[in-house]
Amino acid sequence: MDDDMLSDQRELVERIEAAGWDVTDLELSAYDSPWSDEDNPEATVTITARKPYESETAETSGAASEDDENPFRLK
Repeated sequence: MDDDMLSDQRELVERIEAAGWDVTDLELSAYDSPWSDEDNPEATVTITARKPYESETAETSGAASEDDENPFRLK
């Protein structure tokens, strides 16, 4: 695998994490160009990330109190 590809991968992860996301999985696939006239390798990056969001409507609409009365919720 090319050092430039790994450097780009690190940069992508850093940018995503800087935006407040937690990277949970990353796959980098390097391969030869499918075009016959090009000899340059290519790469595909698949990144899985998660970011929890606070729900403003749940707190203000009384949904939290409804959850307290939920018989399936452990207390």
